[in-house]
Amino acid sequence: MTPMRQVNDEVLFTGAAITAVGRDEIEFLKQRAGLNRRKRIRLCAHADVTDAVHEMLIVHGREAYVRPHKHLNKTESYHVIEGEAGLLTYTDDGAVRQTIRLSEHPAAGAVFCRISGDVYHTLVFLSDYVVFHETTNGPFRREETIYAAWAPSEEDTGAVGEFLERTQRHFGGLAESHRGRNRRA
Repeated sequence: MTPMRQVNDEVLFTGAAITAVGRDEIEFLKQRAGLNRRKRIRLCAHADVTDAVHEMLIVHGREAYVRPHKHLNKTESYHVIEGEAGLLTYTDDGAVRQTIRLSEHPAAGAVFCRISGDVYHTLVFLSDYVVFHETTNGPFRREETIYAAWAPSEEDTGAVGEFLERTQRHFGGLAESHRGRNRRA
């Protein structure tokens, strides 16, 4: 298995010149995501937050909430490896601009998506786990992530639950074809 260094409960780095990820690493990450309060984890293949290119293998559980946000001066892309998710983009005042179903199966949705510019967006997870590769430009600066004032904060669990239900409806609810497939053992 690829060696990993833990930064916190949600962030691991490989620190290797060559990072290879297979089934063992994915299952390990899914297990770790399931144990986290926010049901997510990322394995960073870049050396640190100052790198010009950030590549991460990310796992989110269905219950994970990604507050709608935009990044200043960033481009990011997603490549789905396992599961299904919905990507929503929004206008600055919170109206849904676009919805894109992301899936490991090209017949069920896009396997790849790229977001350029300062666009509010979120992901909603339609299968028990979603495993995806995210690439973005660095360096990471927390102050360059702008959270939407019209979206609930993570601490407001009731509003977050309602938000997740509402956003999942844009995609017909949970991914039936993968509901049992991505469950933890």
